Amino acid sequence: MRVIVTLACTETGDRNYTTSKNKKTNPERLEKMKYSPRLKRRTLHRETR
Repeated sequence: MRVIVTLACTETGDRNYTTSKNKKTNPERLEKMKYSPRLKRRTLHRETR
């Protein structure tokens, strides 16, 4: 049930990270604070479809 998802920055739209998640236990979209190289600071990254 684990799938690979891409995380995109909410401020720039850059797709900087990939990770995996279990769709059965976490059906909602994943959100994490990650480092954005373009902005040189931590920003919110959301799962893209």
